[in-house]
Amino acid sequence: MCGNNMSAPLPSVVPAARKATAAVIFLHGLGDTGHGWAEAFAGIRSSHIKYICPHAPVMPVTLNMKMAMPSWFDIIGLSPDAQEDEPGIKQAAENVKALIDQEVKNGIPSNRIILGGFSQSPISGPNREISILQCHGDCDPLVPLMFGSLTVEKLKTLVNPANVTFKIYEGMMHCSCQQEMMDVKQFIDKLLPPVD
Repeated sequence: MCGNNMSAPLPSVVPAARKATAAVIFLHGLGDTGHGWAEAFAGIRSSHIKYICPHAPVMPVTLNMKMAMPSWFDIIGLSPDAQEDEPGIKQAAENVKALIDQEVKNGIPSNRIILGGFSQSPISGPNREISILQCHGDCDPLVPLMFGSLTVEKLKTLVNPANVTFKIYEGMMHCSCQQEMMDVKQFIDKLLPPVD
């Protein structure tokens, strides 16, 4: 189960077309579910990769007047110095680790699992040699490009900077586009080639 409580439904899964030798775990953004991302990955999938798109639990979000919505953790504010829901972020990261552990139990080596996410996703704990693809629209009104730039600079202090790729998509708002998804596919296929 993923999320901060037991009310989150089972993940949306795009199974491998043949024996799964790799997996992608992709977390949606605030207020969304994994269903749309599963559909997006079904459109670009590679036959040996299983795509897992979990759903965040529904919880009150401070930023949105405490309205209940799918969220990996509470968001108090959007400024760089806003307080963060550290316990919620840690719990969400533990739930992601549980998904990874389950795939390892299913026979997929941990070095053949990619983590990804959109906007709010709690991805943490990178090792220095992992590869990172970060994508951002230059017209995003919810998460301004400046935040994407700050994030990529922080990532470069945590991992080998040569392994961090930052792609900016002209005219893209807080969403995805076909070119971005093709870049994601190319990134995934490079890191997770077929092994049989």
